Amino acid sequence: MTAPQLDDLDRQLIELLARDARVSNRKIAVDLGVTEGTVRGRIKRLQQDGLISFTAITSFGLADSARMAFIGVQAEVSDVREVARRIAELDQVNAVMLTMGRFNILAICLFNSLDHLHEVASDRILAIPGVRHVETSIAVKTLKYNARVVRITEVQAANGDDD
Repeated sequence: MTAPQLDDLDRQLIELLARDARVSNRKIAVDLGVTEGTVRGRIKRLQQDGLISFTAITSFGLADSARMAFIGVQAEVSDVREVARRIAELDQVNAVMLTMGRFNILAICLFNSLDHLHEVASDRILAIPGVRHVETSIAVKTLKYNARVVRITEVQAANGDDD
């Protein structure tokens, strides 16, 4: 798969949408000095290429006093990708990343009770073949959380070559 080509106009368009995805195509066109049709076409292409998508980002306040937990997983080196894939299949898990350091997999989830977190970490993740150790860390206070952290910053990230 070849990396999608982004030009300066695409990057400017993405930056404007990242700041406010509700901005009108007409306003974007004026700001960028292009036609509304150009903006509409670019947005459509970026969506079709899987480079952007639009969604409402909810606050933690809507999650009925949910807390965030980070679950560090040490897996056998030969099993890391399969273990990560199996963890990613769990409905209770919101994000899974391969990492370097003490753990080779990091899972992030929201939970409403310690029993729920224990069930995910100990009963579900620790039971996956190839998992050697699981350790949880619970966020007790969020000082900063930038929901834009997932925005596209480089073309390479969009096609999965960042393994």
